[in-house]
Amino acid sequence: MGRLAHCMALVLALFCAAPLAAQSAAGPVAADRGSVVSPVLTIDSERVFQQSDFGQRVAAEEREKLSALESENREIEAQLETEERALTEKRAQMTPEAFRVLADAFDAKVQETRTAQDTKFRELSAQFDAERVKFQQAAAPVFEQLMREAGAAVILERRSVFASATVVEITEEAIALLNETLGDGTGAEDR
Repeated sequence: MGRLAHCMALVLALFCAAPLAAQSAAGPVAADRGSVVSPVLTIDSERVFQQSDFGQRVAAEEREKLSALESENREIEAQLETEERALTEKRAQMTPEAFRVLADAFDAKVQETRTAQDTKFRELSAQFDAERVKFQQAAAPVFEQLMREAGAAVILERRSVFASATVVEITEEAIALLNETLGDGTGAEDR
């Protein structure tokens, strides 16, 4: 058996042994918190964020702000189209040089507007990234509590784990405890 295969077999044995030992020692694993006993837990962090009250509030705020920005963009686009049509209509009554001055000014205005709107979008993205960081910081003590209750040394991202027993999956427990502890996170910075 190659060294890599031997290591994989050992990792799989550790993954399977702890949950099986916990099941046999305590009977079938209950669905309530604290029933999982394993040195390794897995979690779907994206699902935890999306389905927690905190994450749902952030997502709702993000949708609202992005919708407002898209609406603003449509209004600006309509205004610019109106200005462009008016400029095109004036062209026949102007010298090419005079028209070029107005056309260049209009192009500059379009570029400035585009830059301003792109900046607003980047600022919104930064706000939502900051909210996710705030969530991670506020959630850390909750994850530590779940680890203590399970006797775990580590929580791994479920998508990064090749195979594991479903008993070590704590996503639902994490969501429930986060909702109980943090709610929608509006006061998370005060905690």
